[in-house]
Amino acid sequence: MTSPRALLVEDTAEFVLLGRRLLEGEGYTVSVAGDGLTALQMARETRPELILLDVSLPRLDGLEVCRRLREFTDAYVIMLTARREEVDKLLGLAVGADDYVTKPFSTPELTLRIKAMRRRPRQPLRKNIWDFGDLVVDLDSREAHLSGELLDLTRTEFDLLRVLSEHPRQTHTRRQLLTEVWGSEWFGDDHLVDVHLANLRRKLKETAAAPRHLRTLRGVGYRFDP
Repeated sequence: MTSPRALLVEDTAEFVLLGRRLLEGEGYTVSVAGDGLTALQMARETRPELILLDVSLPRLDGLEVCRRLREFTDAYVIMLTARREEVDKLLGLAVGADDYVTKPFSTPELTLRIKAMRRRPRQPLRKNIWDFGDLVVDLDSREAHLSGELLDLTRTEFDLLRVLSEHPRQTHTRRQLLTEVWGSEWFGDDHLVDVHLANLRRKLKETAAAPRHLRTLRGVGYRFDP
């Protein structure tokens, strides 16, 4: 049987050693990240069941890491901190943490908390959120975030992004996009798509010459690359 995976996000050697030993003792296969941005990348790659997350991290603090984690994973998250203020605990829980432990932590206590959490079923993430790393598309709220920043998209721009990102790496002709976004009764100029795609590209901070997500196939149409 495959061992469950855990991600330990900590930049202090002492607590890396303690955390790894504790998690391995609970049967986890453990990965370690020493900063916030690496933690997000590893969480996407390894899909851990449990994440021990320090609050004070290089590059991106633990609170922001936890908030971004909740955009794509329902892993159990326990935040670790050397600060004891009640506001820190409340902030951690507000951004999606399941529990909060103050350093130096008691190994038996943390072990019991992990065991208790594993008996509690997770609420599944909403299915209508598409995560592409730096870009997150929320179909229910009709919102898109780039690197955590809400994009100011028009209705047409969002619908173009929705149609293209629903089928990554699939090429759409202008006529197909017109039908999907403007409707089958639309008989206007196909190049209307180009105008709105150019505006969408600008808001996604990319260009046709240097695309990140929206790629042009000359003479054919457009494609979304995750």
